[in-house]
Amino acid sequence: MSGVPRLVVAAPSSGSGKTTVATGLMAAFTARGLAVSPHKVGPDYIDPGYHALATGRAGRNLDAYLCGPELVGPLFAHGAQGCDLAVVEGVMGLYDGAAGEGELASTAQVAKLLRAPVVLVVDASSQSRSVAALVHGFASWDPEVRVGGVILNKVGSDRHEELLREALDSAGVPVFGVLRRVAQVDTPSRHLGLVPVAERRAAAVDAVAAMAAQVSDGCDLEALMGLARGAGAVPGGVAWDPAAALVSSPPPPLPVPSPGAGAPSTPPSGAAAPAPPLRPEAPRPQTPDGLEGAPDAREGVRGGSGPVRVAVAGGAAFTFSYAEQVELLAAAGAEVVVFDPLRDEQLPQGTSGLVIGGGFPEVYAAELAANEPLRKAVGELAVGGSPVAAECAGLLYLCRELDGLPMCGVLDATARMSERLTLGYRDAVAVSDSVLAVAGTRLRGHEFHRTVVEPGAGAAPAWGVRTPRPRVEGFVQRGVHASYLHTHWASEPGVARRFVERCRTS
Repeated sequence: MSGVPRLVVAAPSSGSGKTTVATGLMAAFTARGLAVSPHKVGPDYIDPGYHALATGRAGRNLDAYLCGPELVGPLFAHGAQGCDLAVVEGVMGLYDGAAGEGELASTAQVAKLLRAPVVLVVDASSQSRSVAALVHGFASWDPEVRVGGVILNKVGSDRHEELLREALDSAGVPVFGVLRRVAQVDTPSRHLGLVPVAERRAAAVDAVAAMAAQVSDGCDLEALMGLARGAGAVPGGVAWDPAAALVSSPPPPLPVPSPGAGAPSTPPSGAAAPAPPLRPEAPRPQTPDGLEGAPDAREGVRGGSGPVRVAVAGGAAFTFSYAEQVELLAAAGAEVVVFDPLRDEQLPQGTSGLVIGGGFPEVYAAELAANEPLRKAVGELAVGGSPVAAECAGLLYLCRELDGLPMCGVLDATARMSERLTLGYRDAVAVSDSVLAVAGTRLRGHEFHRTVVEPGAGAAPAWGVRTPRPRVEGFVQRGVHASYLHTHWASEPGVARRFVERCRTS
């Protein structure tokens, strides 16, 4: 499998400087002419945007909870193909993972799965000799985790650096870099973390350049590259491939719609009147791959009736997506076209299906509300039965209103900002047949928001969530699947093939 040189950038805790160091390393090595593959442990969407800016390559997530430990190596190898170096930014503290699940989804677990050396970023601002005890504890806690050395952050002076190096030298831990206590790089945050690159691109370019300069000046890049080269081959077989994944994970049968199930009783604001309630279809015979007449992925999923156009929301308001989702849609036969709900007044011509991922519609509610032509177009597409997959921000956009401002009105629900942060992994089961899954399908997901949708579930809920407490949530009606749950389609590639096939038949 992949033998690309690689490093995992970890820390004892959040706030130690992982993102600055990891992004700075990515940019610094890229500036030297290397092809650098950027990765992020966990479900976070925002840091990979900065990684992509630093490297010119898609930032990719490695999440052992969402995708399973068995996919970490193949997904890594897929992203790192043809690269000279891979840098993996960790999540939280080195050994922190899914609550109550041991090492699952931790940076340590990913480092072990990749057989990658760990560089520990330590905030040294309030310690000197104690740093050796801290690093020794992290290095010895799990013998299978190889802590190759440290980068000291927020060092106050030459004398402070001398004391820190002396302590770590006595502990036998290499110091690969020292970053001084200087004014923070301009990376503003708000209610869900860093402001995404798409909302501040020019400023983000400057911030990444500053990170690169700081890391280049303070770190031994040659020594770090030497450490990365010692990683060896990643175990676990071949690199993940979206077309091959579709073959091994065929979709379950398409749902049989119920008469008017979950259909809105009133038309969306500014949209066309609802279509008559759908009548049940007779069950259709299924092929072994799960779909009558579905093209065989081994012969090219793009075969059959040709590609269908799937519009994917982008722009500043909708920045949350995993790179593999678009790759799976394309492999399943979709022509993926990105549009910006803040600027585009119509969906792309010929749109057969719509994907609206996460982001910050609450920040841009006024602008989204002002784009009435697009809201109407989305409403008409949904009422007509076309497949629509909406996650979190997409759910809010489909509501009747958000913070009192009109949205698409596809769902008979309202959304508002909340002071309470909802955050965590979720173990879920599909409650209703939909364009994404049949009832009973189990998936793992992630919630991350400070909003509330009322009601929280429709007549046909999307998911039954088992953690942290049993509940149903989300909406399934006609071709719409809308939920707070973020999912990683690489864990269940048949979702993409099912969605595209429904685009062909709706």
